[in-house]
Amino acid sequence: MEERIYGTPCGPIHYWLSKRTDESKASLVFLPGLTADHRLFGKQTEYFEGKYNIFVWDAPGHASSWPFALTFTLMDKARWLDEILTKEKLTSPIIIGQSMGGYVGQAYSQLYPQKLKGFVSIDSAPLQRKYVTAIELWFLKRMKPIYRHFPWKSLLKSGAKGVATSPYGKKLMYDMMMVYDGNQDRYARLAGHGFRMLADAMEADLPYLINCPALLICGEKDHAGSCIRYNKAWHKNTGIQLEWIKDAGHNSNTDEPEIVNSLIENFISAALTHEIQ
Repeated sequence: MEERIYGTPCGPIHYWLSKRTDESKASLVFLPGLTADHRLFGKQTEYFEGKYNIFVWDAPGHASSWPFALTFTLMDKARWLDEILTKEKLTSPIIIGQSMGGYVGQAYSQLYPQKLKGFVSIDSAPLQRKYVTAIELWFLKRMKPIYRHFPWKSLLKSGAKGVATSPYGKKLMYDMMMVYDGNQDRYARLAGHGFRMLADAMEADLPYLINCPALLICGEKDHAGSCIRYNKAWHKNTGIQLEWIKDAGHNSNTDEPEIVNSLIENFISAALTHEIQ
């Protein structure tokens, strides 16, 4: 894959794209979660490369996409994403978002409902206001001091173990967090801004409807926040297919990549068939 850079008023966005893209093929848009980077989807980009157009980024402010002014909104991220996809002529995007990446996908669907051809949520949650409590929103807005004052070594350890169950998944999360080693303030500001941005998007109380084929994936051992509760409610209220990944944590695509890849592949085949019909 080829690394490219897209400039925004807040800073540069680094992203990786298939060296050869084909406008006749579907485009898989992989969006990592908060504080993770493009490496989160290494097992997916490797598996799907050559079959579809592949896109993955270091989200604004993350890893290589720095320096970056942390003044943007979730909708800004969705708009920048669309600008990049348009620039690269990646039509028929299928967004595959993990955690925060899933929220970006829902914001994208809100802004560009006719463009999105498929949506896969991996250990994410619905963006609608009705799913979260007032106390959860209160905490989302006040996370920066927690990350700033938490001992870094303990944060590294708990961060890696808290999102993954497999040795590969834990090591990968540790490596991605080490990007911020020696600059815990940057990590705290990035995480704090991300959670506040999320709370603001929820309080906007927009429909955030998914009007394309969709799939929910969640690890059975996902203990990040109330992800399991959210996904159960999301599935119950919308009827969107929900697949539980046994023994997987919050980063289920790194804990059970073969299973998740198979689910994504089957979903894409069904989604493209739906589009033709």
